[in-house]
Amino acid sequence: MKSVELVNVSFTYPNGFKAVENVSMVINKGENVAIIGQNGAGKTTTVKMMNGLLRPTEGAIFINEENTKSFTTAQISKKVGYVFQNPGDQLFNKTVYDEIAFALRANKVGEKEIEKRVTEAAELCHVREFLDHNPYDLPFSLRKFVTIAIVVANNCDILVLDEPTAGQDLLEKKWLEEIIEKLNSDGKTIITITHDMDFVIRNFKRVLVMANKRLIKDGTPHEVFSDEETLKKANLKKAYHIPTCKYFRFRKRNNNNRRIYE
Repeated sequence: MKSVELVNVSFTYPNGFKAVENVSMVINKGENVAIIGQNGAGKTTTVKMMNGLLRPTEGAIFINEENTKSFTTAQISKKVGYVFQNPGDQLFNKTVYDEIAFALRANKVGEKEIEKRVTEAAELCHVREFLDHNPYDLPFSLRKFVTIAIVVANNCDILVLDEPTAGQDLLEKKWLEEIIEKLNSDGKTIITITHDMDFVIRNFKRVLVMANKRLIKDGTPHEVFSDEETLKKANLKKAYHIPTCKYFRFRKRNNNNRRIYE
């Protein structure tokens, strides 16, 4: 089954700037896909159209084989969860618990079910011990995990992660890998925008390359990173696989909010 399909999609902003031009792609249910390319390639605009935050000015988008033009943004967001690059664009509640529970309450989910979903999402995303904290009291990297937990709790079929590794250390990247693996094993479709090529090599079997507002390559990491012409067009560097290293387990933070490892 097709999770996401774009058919000859273009998008032009109100000021006349064309950000995406004639893009077509199919992402099937349960796929784990990376979208890469330099800034300005059209990546974020493309995935925002998948979520309904933007609407194509030309072409059509289908989510679970239904045309998004038939649905409101709120309806689409129940199927496609979007994690912004900047957590400040998503967070506004007084506690981490209320952040994760907000959309569930808006959708009139029962409180017992909300507590269950919030707890499970917070556990998966390593923020359970901070549920009673104000999210803005947490460092930037953990705020990003709060925004992932929000989407996880809403149990969307499709998750879009926009630059999830930005600002993350090695341990937190390991957490991200585990989260993506768990969600994908549960049958979720994962679409990740990233500039971290080594993260792509380690975690994705399919890579979509965008450049100059278009999709220019669709293949495995090996096919993409061995294609010199594609790398040149997209202004990308070759990725080099990082050997597996020992990750230390995060235990807690000291009074200066610095991590303590063992």
